[in-house]
Amino acid sequence: MLSEDMNAISWENDRLKLVDQTRLPRERVYLECADYSSVVMAIREMRVRGAPAIGVAGAYAVALAARQLAAASRQTLLRELDRACDEIARARPTAVNLSWAVERVRRAAHEQGDVAAIRACALAEARRIQEEDEQANRRMGQLGAALIPERATVLTHCNAGALATAGYGTALGILRAAREQGKDVRVIATETRPFLQGARLTAWELREDGFDVTLITDSTAGFVLSRGDVDCVVVGADRIAANGDVANKIGTYTIAVLAKENGVPFYVAAPVSTVDLATPSGDAIAIEERPPEEVTHIAGVPIAPDGVRVRNPAFDITPHRYVTAIVTERGIVRAPYGTSLGRLLRQASAASVR
Repeated sequence: MLSEDMNAISWENDRLKLVDQTRLPRERVYLECADYSSVVMAIREMRVRGAPAIGVAGAYAVALAARQLAAASRQTLLRELDRACDEIARARPTAVNLSWAVERVRRAAHEQGDVAAIRACALAEARRIQEEDEQANRRMGQLGAALIPERATVLTHCNAGALATAGYGTALGILRAAREQGKDVRVIATETRPFLQGARLTAWELREDGFDVTLITDSTAGFVLSRGDVDCVVVGADRIAANGDVANKIGTYTIAVLAKENGVPFYVAAPVSTVDLATPSGDAIAIEERPPEEVTHIAGVPIAPDGVRVRNPAFDITPHRYVTAIVTERGIVRAPYGTSLGRLLRQASAASVR
C-alpha cells in the first residue's frame, strides 16, 4: 500500500511543502516555500525532482508569485507575473513538464478580470495540475501493467515513482498497478550516478512499499541483461520529442542499447504533458549540465583529483528505434512514433475540449 509519506508535494497553510529529496533516505525533512524564488531554488538544487513533480512545483510557484507580487492593477500584476514565470520555467530546461505547467497557470491567470481573481485562479489551476497528475499516473499504471508478465523482473533507472510525481509514479506506477493485479513483480534498480536517485530514492521507495528490490551499480546493467535476469525495462522521461526520441536521466541511452542487444523490451512511461510535438527530435532538446561537484564528490567527500575536468550532463537522448513502446495515461503507442504520438495528442486535445 502506497504510504502518504511518499507524497513529495502538498499545499498547506498558504505554503508549498516539499520533501527535501537530497536528505532521503536517511532523514525525512520538509521544505516550506512561502515565495516563488524558494521553489525555483528547490528545483535547481534537485530538492524536488522528477519531471511531473517539477511541473507541479512550478505551477505552485506561479501561484505563490501571483500572491506575493505587489500590484496596483491587473495589468501590473500580469506583467510582473510573466517575468516570474520566465524565471520559474528556466529553473531546469530539459524537463518539458515545467514549462508546460508554468504556461498553463500563466494562461489561466491572464483570462481573469482582476487581481483577486488572478490570485485565486493561479492557485486553483496549480491544484488541478497536481490532481490531474496523480490521476494520470494511476491510469498510466493500469494501462502499462498489461505489458508486465505474470512473473517478472523489471529493471528501472533513476526514480520515476511517487517521489517524482504528484503521487503513485510513472514507471513505478506501472509496477504498482501490476502488483495490484496479482502479478509477481521483482525490481532491479540502478544506483543512477552521479546523484544516486536509484540508490537513495527508488530503492527506499520500493522497500517502503513492500517490493522485492535489488540495487545494482549502473555498470552492472549490461551483465544482468545479458544473463537473462531481466524481463523488461521500464523508465520515465523528462521530454519526448515528436519522433519518439526520449530525454531521460543520464545512463538511460546505455541501458536502452543494452536491452536492444539482448532482446529485452524497453518501455517508457510518461504523461502526455511530457510529449513535446514542437521538438522534432532529440537533437533539438537542450541538455542541462550540472555542477562538477556532483561527480567529484559523494555526500560532500571528494573522490577525484583536485582540478580535474568534468562533464556532467543530467540527461541523455535515447533514439526512438530503441523504444519498444511509450505508455501514457491516454494509451500505449508504438512506432512509427511520428504518427502515433501526434494522433495520441490530437485525441487528448479533443477529449479535453469535450
